[in-house]
Amino acid sequence: MAISFHDKKPIFIQIKERIEDQIVRGELKEHDQIPSTTQMVQFYKVNHLTIAKGINLLVDEEIIYKKRGVGMFVAEGAREKLLENRKHVFADEYVLPMIQEAEKLGLSESDITDIINRLKGERSS
Repeated sequence: MAISFHDKKPIFIQIKERIEDQIVRGELKEHDQIPSTTQMVQFYKVNHLTIAKGINLLVDEEIIYKKRGVGMFVAEGAREKLLENRKHVFADEYVLPMIQEAEKLGLSESDITDIINRLKGERSS
């Protein structure tokens, strides 16, 4: 069974993000070996070059490192680096636009907090 991908981002980016997610969730820890490119090709049913492109982005960002002839491993501090980056992205892509829209609507900080708490309550029900 092939794992599905969406059309919003290139597949190599989605592969990269899936590995990042595993690191953020603690499924892959510092110095853990990640699956080989061949294993990922078989699992995701995508071209070898697509996998390699996603992996190389992670190497360039120093999230994973290669041991020649052995494999690829999660770099020290990778989780913290990913969390910090995602916090910045979250602020820029979600919080800032929310604040801007709230200002247009005349919502106060407590109005926004009430909305967030209500929505969180609905999700946990």
